[in-house]
Amino acid sequence: MYEAGTIDVAVIGGGHAGCEAALAAARMGMETMMFAISLDSIAMMPCNPSIGGSSKGHLVREVDALGGEMGKTIDKTYIQTKMLNTGKGPAVYSLRAQADKMAYQIEMKHTLEKTKHLRIRQGEIVEILMENGKVAGVVADGGALFRCKAVVLCMGTYMKARCLHGESITECGPNNLMPATKLSQNLLDMGIRLYRFKTGTPARMLRGSLDLDKMEKQYGDEKIVPFSFTNTPEDIEKEQGLCYLTYTNERTHDVIRANLHRSPLYGGVIEGTGPRYCPSIEDKVVRFADKIRHQLFVEPEGWDTEEMYIQGMSSSLPEDVQIEMYRTVPGLENCEITRFAYAIEYDCIDATQLKLSLEFKEFGGLFSAGQFNGSSGYEEAAAQGLLGGINAVRYIQEKDPLILRRSDGYIGVLVDDIISKGTKEPYRMMTSRAEFRLLLRQDNADQRLTPIGYEVGLIDEERMQKLRDKEAAVAAEIARVKTLTIAPKEYVLELLEQNNSALIKSGVKLADLVKRPELTYEKLAPLDENRPVLTLEIQEQVNIQIKYEGYIAQQMSQVDQFKKLENKLLPTDIVYADIQGLRIEARQKLDLIRPESLGHASRITGVSPADISVLLIYLEQRKRTRSKE
Repeated sequence: MYEAGTIDVAVIGGGHAGCEAALAAARMGMETMMFAISLDSIAMMPCNPSIGGSSKGHLVREVDALGGEMGKTIDKTYIQTKMLNTGKGPAVYSLRAQADKMAYQIEMKHTLEKTKHLRIRQGEIVEILMENGKVAGVVADGGALFRCKAVVLCMGTYMKARCLHGESITECGPNNLMPATKLSQNLLDMGIRLYRFKTGTPARMLRGSLDLDKMEKQYGDEKIVPFSFTNTPEDIEKEQGLCYLTYTNERTHDVIRANLHRSPLYGGVIEGTGPRYCPSIEDKVVRFADKIRHQLFVEPEGWDTEEMYIQGMSSSLPEDVQIEMYRTVPGLENCEITRFAYAIEYDCIDATQLKLSLEFKEFGGLFSAGQFNGSSGYEEAAAQGLLGGINAVRYIQEKDPLILRRSDGYIGVLVDDIISKGTKEPYRMMTSRAEFRLLLRQDNADQRLTPIGYEVGLIDEERMQKLRDKEAAVAAEIARVKTLTIAPKEYVLELLEQNNSALIKSGVKLADLVKRPELTYEKLAPLDENRPVLTLEIQEQVNIQIKYEGYIAQQMSQVDQFKKLENKLLPTDIVYADIQGLRIEARQKLDLIRPESLGHASRITGVSPADISVLLIYLEQRKRTRSKE
């Protein structure tokens, strides 16, 4: 071992969590070093080459609103972009972009290399040094010791990783890259609990070997919506690529059923728990035996490659079975596989060992983020990485950590879920997990979180002022629309009739017309002669805030009730075993997780409303006892 230098923050891992953690720490002024087993794996997309999707798009926009990088990078490197769920309400609209994965990697890596206070280094970290319960440094496999004040663990799926398909088992990380083999034992020796999880990826195929005419063409949106609030549609508009849709069939399923015994997933070779919401094709056929087909999206991996990605058909079956299976699918009959599907097993932590700041409860300055926390997905990883990087800096600065609540954003929901409830399988973000989702829309992420990013030092004054100007413009236009009266003139009645909207007999406020389900602020433009020229972004906010005003007010009231419990903090020295009336399971769970507030406690699996009532009484009694003393 030799002294290699002193830094402030060490980020272990160069995936999507590591990139955001390292950039946040460096941009906040800390001397930061990111360690990656291979610099060629920085920001790699070993599975689906896309960013966003249902609920995941919310996370990307929140990362951007706080000052992160993922949204800016995908805006520069997308192949195709779509807003999903537009047939539903705006609460579940979610942006998704197909990525040129190599261009994305190159762009993100170059951003890291150009960032002041940030260095990147290739190598495996094998030990975390602790002194008096606090981080003191990290040791690389070559013996280099870097003294530091905080560490963010972002190892993704590399820890003791092994890839499997059929009888083939390779000790490696994603895409045949080297695994991290030594740090797991160091963490176990520290007393950190680890789980064994698994995920997987489908095969890649040569475009020229596919009959794309047998598939349904999938086009991108004509109206482009950027991920980053710093971009306008005009900034990123370009010609988009095509994706394709095809389906499995009974022949496909017969091949799979006949060979289940050769799948390591069903043969007992795989020990780890797989993702419930992104199952392998073997899982789909077994669990949904009544389904006669499953949809598959055939998507390009980049502009400068002929490889296509078969979304929806990950597998760990042997190569010969994969060839037979894929070739039963319309359009894939003559497919040439360039990379076979595989499952990957890896070590990750039990995230209930973390605080809501993503710092370990037992180890000062040691933070953890991304798939290593038991989550799945690039977007979930980036969100945690950004929060971990911010809080590593605030730990060094001796400031209170940034805690995002469930009412603040999807990031808050994600972190609260994995820490309060834990996860026995790779956790995936979904809109249904957010109880305040009408308030946590992807379109207003900047209004919710950019002031926080500004406060912590990741948003500059210019961007903050643009947000203030936007909010002022929205408020002014809403006020104008609420006072503008529309008379029942002939052209007004014609427009209402064209939109199958009830006719009016006397003057009504324009805002009341906007609230009608079949009408929008945009559709009513012909009735509004003096309407100011506004950006599409501002028009969208005016429409949503007027149309859903009553529902938003109702949910704000629910948030107020939620915050009352969140603001009732639980003392750190509380001894749950001594509290009379708590059930045994509740005592055990509360003692294990050590919730920070009554609201946090209420979401722990095994803690009932009756237990919360007991805690409320205990807190009141404790308060009275302390006041007498």
